[in-house]
Order: sequence, then C-alpha cells, then structure tokens
Amino acid sequence: MTKLLSNKTAIVTGGSNGYGYGIAKKLKEAGANVWITGRSIEKLKTAASELNINYKRADVTSPEDWDELVKAIIEKHGQLDILINNAGGGIAIADITAQSDLDIKSSVELNLLGAIYGSKRAADLMVKQKSGTIINISSICSTQAWPGFSIYAAAKAGLEQFSRSLYVDLRPHSVRAMCITPSWGNTSFNEATGLQGFDEEVAKKAIQPDDMGKVVVDACLLPDHLIIPELTIMPMVQEIIPY
Repeated sequence: MTKLLSNKTAIVTGGSNGYGYGIAKKLKEAGANVWITGRSIEKLKTAASELNINYKRADVTSPEDWDELVKAIIEKHGQLDILINNAGGGIAIADITAQSDLDIKSSVELNLLGAIYGSKRAADLMVKQKSGTIINISSICSTQAWPGFSIYAAAKAGLEQFSRSLYVDLRPHSVRAMCITPSWGNTSFNEATGLQGFDEEVAKKAIQPDDMGKVVVDACLLPDHLIIPELTIMPMVQEIIPY
C-alpha cells in the first residue's frame, strides 16, 4: 500500500482487538503514526507489538485519561490528524428490567460519552490546525431494534446524532466528522452478546476487521474538500429482521 498517510498521526480507541485492531493495522500500512488505546495493558502491548505501533492504556470514559493521551501524542508528534472513536461494548444485553442502573450508566458512558470526550479534545486541536478527521464507529442497532439491545442501541443512536452535529460544527474549520455504521462483524462482540445463528460460515461472510480498516483508510484518504458524513456497511449474508 502506498504510504499516503505518512505525515498523519492517528488514535484508534479500543484498538487491541476486533474492528479497532483492523483499523489500526490498515492505518499503519498506509503510513500513519498510530496510537491504540484500551483498558487492558496486556492486550494493548500484544497488539502494539504485532503491528509495530504506539499504545497507551486509557479508559475512554475518563476525561483525565483523554487529557493524558492527547498530551503524550502532542509531545511526541506535535499534531493529531485522525481520531477513530471505535471503543464500545454491549455491557449488558438484556431486557431493560434485567439491567442494573450501573449497567445502563456504563453502556451510555462507553458507547456515547467516551466518543464525545475524545472528539472535544481532538476538535480543539484540529480546529487550530484547520485540518483533521474524526470518525465515529456506530452500530446498525442505532437504526434497528432487537430484544435486549435497548440501551446499547440508544447510546449508538446518540452517537450518530452527535456525529451529525459535530459535522456541522467543524465543517467551517475544514475539519471532517464522519460516522460509519457497520452491521454483523466477525469480532468478539458476537460471543460477548450471545448473538444467535452466527456460525463459522456466517462469520467468514461477515464484516472482517481488515474490511473496516480499509473503509476507514479510504475515508481518511478522501480529498480534503470532500466528506462522507454517514456510511452504513452491511454484509450480504445478513437479513435484517428487527423486533
């Protein structure tokens, strides 16, 4: 791959596995200085070693962790060009009556507030640079409804609306805000949420981490005067039957 992002510095949250790993991998192949974050230092070390990239343990729900992350990147590279808000999780996939208040709070913090905290800090730098790209990774759950996904879906729907508003706020400053909404992916999310009917053959035809990486890189490589505000990605194998 041509190193078209060789002068860019990127953050990928939740970058030690799944979509985040694939995104970090493809950004690195495109030449970017890539930093991955996550809560597990051991997973981060392993992924960073495999991909030959930077890592820093950081919880996206912690504003203080965001401040420390951005400070470390600016001290080393002097700029931040790409932020991929990928970190997320189901927390508790269950009927609303079976979820604790802590489950609800944790899901909203991880799937929505974390991206808002990161976008605020990245936007502050990018507006001054008059350049930059923020990509929020949503979920098809934001537009569909399945049993047990109410809180996760609500948080992701909030992320999509936040992305639209962020686009409006940042466009005058030549900073791009996009939202990519994937559906079935071959990641650990399926096992963690107990997704039914997702066998090995289906997994092969679902969205792969490298697929997401290619999509993100292509979005980052758009001419500076162009943007794809919203993009939904579906595997052909999936039939949407909500409710």
